[in-house]
Amino acid sequence: MIDLLTVALLSFQPSCIKQNSGDRSQEHHVNILYLSHFIVRYYLQTDAERPLLDTCKNLSVTENSPQQENQREKLSSSVHLDLHFTLWVSNVCVTLTAVPRNYDPVLHPFEVPREYTRALNATKLERVFAKPFLSSLDGHRDGVNCMAKHPKSLSTVLSGACDGEVRIWNLTKRQCIRTLQAHEGFVRGMCARFCGTSFFTVGDDKTVKQWKMESPAYGEEEEPIHTILGKTVYTGIDHHWKEAVFATCGQQVDIWDEQRTSPMCSLTWGFDSISSVKFNPIETYLLGSCASDRNIVLYDMRQSTPLKKVILNMRTNTLCWNPMEAFIFTAANEDYNLYTFDMRFLSSPVMVHMDHVSAVLDVDYSPTGKEFVSASFDKSVRIFPVDKGHSREVYHTKRMQHVITVKWTSDSKYILCGSDEMNIRLWKANASEKLGVLAPREKAAMNYNQKLKEKFQHHPQIKRIARHRHLPKSIFCQIKEQRIMREARRRKELNRRKHSKPGSVPLVSEKKKHIVAVVQ
Repeated sequence: MIDLLTVALLSFQPSCIKQNSGDRSQEHHVNILYLSHFIVRYYLQTDAERPLLDTCKNLSVTENSPQQENQREKLSSSVHLDLHFTLWVSNVCVTLTAVPRNYDPVLHPFEVPREYTRALNATKLERVFAKPFLSSLDGHRDGVNCMAKHPKSLSTVLSGACDGEVRIWNLTKRQCIRTLQAHEGFVRGMCARFCGTSFFTVGDDKTVKQWKMESPAYGEEEEPIHTILGKTVYTGIDHHWKEAVFATCGQQVDIWDEQRTSPMCSLTWGFDSISSVKFNPIETYLLGSCASDRNIVLYDMRQSTPLKKVILNMRTNTLCWNPMEAFIFTAANEDYNLYTFDMRFLSSPVMVHMDHVSAVLDVDYSPTGKEFVSASFDKSVRIFPVDKGHSREVYHTKRMQHVITVKWTSDSKYILCGSDEMNIRLWKANASEKLGVLAPREKAAMNYNQKLKEKFQHHPQIKRIARHRHLPKSIFCQIKEQRIMREARRRKELNRRKHSKPGSVPLVSEKKKHIVAVVQ
């Protein structure tokens, strides 16, 4: 801008001024000073000052009529003018542009464009390096039906198959370290004791068995510590987080003491079978269960009575409590959705999570409580933020079939899923995360790029690149079909409301559409 001003002043030589005339030369210098004063004060223009531009363009700098002196006073008193202005000086067109500047030496005038470019490159590189699949743990001879995490060891995970076989895996070596034939028929559920010394399994043979976590010594037979024979088939089991108490479900919810062969108490509300039961990790005396009559029932172990239940449109397969918020739990439903509830206000879910195109079979929370992972019959695994209605990540492979069970490891870095084709797959929770030890400069660059992506996350181009995912053709076509069906239902409802008596077709929010009733 300084060079432009210099050119304008040097080229300002009106032909009507005689250079050897003392009076006119003095007037020439005065007008040059006025012109420089006018350009320096030239910043922004308000709507009220727009008419001054046309006047300014026609000003003659060499004549000093009273009318033009008045116009010059008006221009001098105006503080804000247009950003772009053209002066005709000695038949040369000079365009002056006011550039807002911050004179802080720390800030660069092109800092925001530079940061945007860096954020765009970081987003592209994130998608380039998104390789979430780590390994496949094969060895089962039938579909993997359930899994359990070791409470004390990050590298140990347990899995149960449909042929009654239980395997214990070492994730560091990615090998099976122990195999045992636990049941005849399906292993319906399994859980580890809170101290990590033993684990429990239930199966189709109507038994509950407790096993040692350590392998038997050389020459010892593989036998359970305790075996409880029940009257009905048990479909699920979960252990108390602090006490030697566990709960099973089947025709009813039974609370057991580890030292007894009969239940301490039995809880029931309805007549249908119960598919899942889970202890609250914070308020450890609370339980939640899912029944085949579309109910989600909450129990208080201290009163030995049910608290309340919510009835949904379709059956809930399982639920999982948030490990950081005592009242929040997420339910996996047959209607392709997941519902996050606050147990104090069951009349409406906190959030409806919809992206799957088939029944959701399992769900598990991250240890941070900020995200959860879901397994679906549509052969995919999705990661959802708790406060978002759509998934941030979807995992799938060509060989992976219906995903039955899923777990999020206790260090919040990995995800395990078990599916129909007898494999357990290990994924990264963050698809583009670099594994191994990071140098300090790598950590700083990673944190800087993450902040840049958060700053520009709503920019259209960055948002498009960050959201794009490749999907199998079957899932892609089903998503497209469901979008058409959802739009048709919405259009039909609008037409019904339009051609009905006012108030006869009420507006129902998406959250309340799927709730039938809440029973206290």
